[in-house]
Amino acid sequence: MIDPTAVIDNCAKIGENVEIGPFSVIGPDVVIGSGTTIASHVVINGPTTIGKDNRIYQFSSIGESPQDKKFTGENDSTLNIGNNNTIREFCSINRGTAGGGGKTQIGNDNWIMAYVHIAHDCIVGNNNIFSNNATLAGHVTIDDYVTLGGFTGVHQFCAFGKYSFSAIASVIKKDVPPFLIVSGNTAKPGGLNRVGLERHGMNKNRLNILRKAYKIVYREGLLLKDALVKLENLSTDSEDVTLFLEFIKSSKRGIIR
Repeated sequence: MIDPTAVIDNCAKIGENVEIGPFSVIGPDVVIGSGTTIASHVVINGPTTIGKDNRIYQFSSIGESPQDKKFTGENDSTLNIGNNNTIREFCSINRGTAGGGGKTQIGNDNWIMAYVHIAHDCIVGNNNIFSNNATLAGHVTIDDYVTLGGFTGVHQFCAFGKYSFSAIASVIKKDVPPFLIVSGNTAKPGGLNRVGLERHGMNKNRLNILRKAYKIVYREGLLLKDALVKLENLSTDSEDVTLFLEFIKSSKRGIIR
């Protein structure tokens, strides 16, 4: 299951039924869970923990030091990757920094396409799709069921809410609320991610309430503080609107609007 040309440090911990392809390099302080497949020419450095049943394709760099001039090699710089993720060719995922809590984290069941970069201190949830060449700067937070179109660039400290979607070549400089489509350079709102929401089982009643919430924030010409007051009233009938409202209220960079 492990090619004889692979170089594996004696301190690495390799689970059962792990496949490691030709010329891959596994450094110390690396833990790889059972059933994970690592193709040829992959480099994994630690401290990095990778869960079960992941698929990492050739020429990816996983767990390398953060690209941050403030980084001084501190020991609390880690990368944690969950289970059942697909990481395609030439991806790079860096460890965290002390200034960001020391941890980069990837959840479960994510589909990460070729040439994606995930920088230090990013927190990525579950069931996300990152298309080719999507790039996350440091300290970016991605919730669940988010889709990033190819060549999307995300500024540091930005956040994406659940079920949001960025179109191809979008440049994200502010937070993207849940359920939205955004596009452009710099990105602007383009309505609800209706197709994506329907694919995930959202019925017409829920969609109609979210449309009302979207119009309050984006179509009625209100100041954001006034829009939030109207959302408070609408949220009593909808957990979706509550999620939308709470994301906006907690935004640190401000939302795309």
